[in-house]
Amino acid sequence: MGTSYRFSGLKNRGFLISSAFSWDCMIGAVDIVDRDYPLISWVAPFYNKAPDCLWNWIREELNKLDSEPLKTIEKLEGMDSALGLKTLDAGLEDYYRLSPDQLDERITAAKTRLADRMLLLGHNYQRDEVYKFADYTGDSLRLSQYAAQRRDKEYIVFCGVKFMAETADILTQPEQKVILPDLAAGCSMADMADIDAVETAWQEITDVIPESTTTPITYINSAADLKAFCGERGGLVCTSTNAEKIIRWAFERREKILFFPDQHLGRNTCKRMGIPLNEMVLWDPAKPNGGNSSEAIRKAKVFLWQGFCSVHQMFQPQHVELFRKQYPGIKVIVHPECSMEVADRSDLIGSTEYIIRTVTAAPAGSRWAIGTELNLVNRLKRDNPDKEVYFLSPMVCMCSTMFRIDAPHLLWSLERLESGSIVNQIVVPEADRYWAKVALERMLQLA
Repeated sequence: MGTSYRFSGLKNRGFLISSAFSWDCMIGAVDIVDRDYPLISWVAPFYNKAPDCLWNWIREELNKLDSEPLKTIEKLEGMDSALGLKTLDAGLEDYYRLSPDQLDERITAAKTRLADRMLLLGHNYQRDEVYKFADYTGDSLRLSQYAAQRRDKEYIVFCGVKFMAETADILTQPEQKVILPDLAAGCSMADMADIDAVETAWQEITDVIPESTTTPITYINSAADLKAFCGERGGLVCTSTNAEKIIRWAFERREKILFFPDQHLGRNTCKRMGIPLNEMVLWDPAKPNGGNSSEAIRKAKVFLWQGFCSVHQMFQPQHVELFRKQYPGIKVIVHPECSMEVADRSDLIGSTEYIIRTVTAAPAGSRWAIGTELNLVNRLKRDNPDKEVYFLSPMVCMCSTMFRIDAPHLLWSLERLESGSIVNQIVVPEADRYWAKVALERMLQLA
C-alpha cells in the first residue's frame, strides 16, 4: 500500500505513478474468488478529459511497469502534446514528493488551523486517502445541502467532481467560497450533455410538438447551465433517490419529459413506473431530431438522452449470472445508472445511500454482490466484516475523474487557503445560478 515510483528527467519534469491501492473485493472473471487485485494508477501529467478507451489503455500499459517502466513512461509522455493534456498545477510537484505519512500529518495540521472557517466534504466515491479527512460524507446532493446549512463556514472544500461543487455554490450563501482541489475532476456523463446540444434538441422537439407538452428534467449529475435550462422552462432536477417522484410530478403537469444526461436512470425509473419501452425513445444529439422521425417524437412519452456513466456501464448481465451460479442465494444490488439488462436481473436497485443503508442493515452472514463504484464497495466490505461483500465486475470500475483528487491536491489547496490564496474556486455565473436554484428548489420541495 502506498508504494510510489518516480521517474525524473523526462522532458525536464518528473512523472509520478502511484500504486496506492489494493482492492480486496475485486473478483476474477472466471473462477470468482475473493482476492487482492492490485492496480497501478497514474497521477500526472494527464489531467484533462480523455475517452474511456484511453484510460483503459493507460491502465494496461502501467501494469507493465515492473518489466518495462521507461518504455511505458515514454509512450505516455509522447501523448502529452498530441492530446493537449495538462501537466501538474504550479507548485504541486513538491507535494508529490511527500510520503503518505507526511501528507497525512500536514493535512491534519492544516485542517486543525482552518477548522473554524472551513468545511471539508467527501463524496461516497472518493478514494480513502482523501475520504478519511472529510468532516461530512455522502452523495452529491446530501453534501451540498449540508454545506448550505453550515453558514458559519467561509470555505467549502468539496472532494467530489465539478458538477457537485457547482451545486454547492448554488445552494450556499454568496459570501461562502466553494473550492474543488483539482479542476480536472469532472464527470464524463455530465459532459455528454452540453447546453448547446440540449438547446438544439429542445428546438427540434418543439418544432414537432408544442413546448407546453414537455418537461425537461436533468439528473443532478449535470452542469449548472443545464439545471438553469430546466428551471427556466418549468423543469427541475432529480437524483437517483427521488427520480420516480420527480418524474411523476412532471407527468401530472405535462404529457412528456426530456430526461438527460443519463439514459439508464431514466429508462430504469420509467420502466418501474409502468411506462412501456416503446413509449421511450433514445435521443442521439449527434443526429437530426436525435435520430427519430417526427412521428416517433409525437408518439413518445419519454425522450432519453444518449448518455451514461462510464463506471456503471461496465457491469454486465453475465456478471450477475456468474455470481448467482457461484453463490446461490446471493443478493445483487446495483445503482440505477446500470443498464436495464443488469437492473432487471438484480434483486435491488437504488442510490448510493440506499446501497449503503441496505448492506449495513443486512443480517450477519449475508452475501452481497454490489454494482457501483469500487471505492464505495471496498469501504462497505471493510465496514461490514460480518458479511460477504463482492464487487460485481471483474473489471476496474472506479470513478477515474473523482480519483484525480488525491492527498497532494487536497494538501495543496488547504495550505494555499491558509496563506490567503484561494485556488480552484467554483463560481456559477449569476444568470445560471438563479435558474439552477429554481430547478433545485422545485426538486427539494418535492423531496
